[in-house]
Amino acid sequence: MKKKKREYQSSELVKSFARIYGFEDKLVAFDIKDFLEDYLDQSLFNEIRSVNIENKCIIIKIDSPLLKNDFKMRKNFYLKKFQDKFGEDKFDDLKIL
Repeated sequence: MKKKKREYQSSELVKSFARIYGFEDKLVAFDIKDFLEDYLDQSLFNEIRSVNIENKCIIIKIDSPLLKNDFKMRKNFYLKKFQDKFGEDKFDDLKIL
């Protein structure tokens, strides 16, 4: 089946709108949160309050002091994982709050 000129998949449409209206970073933040949901145990994932991206910096807010400390100790490991998965040019730093 051949695609017509104006026939798009919904994911392409969402990415296009994100590019136009400037919220591409929010879509990447959702992808990072989905990645963490797959990577972490469900009980640990539930401690993550939010994931945002500001000025090429991933900001992860975590409720649990133990998980927060673990992320801070393994900051370079997680940053490298995110860079490998989503592109090295997208992120420079990782902040755990």
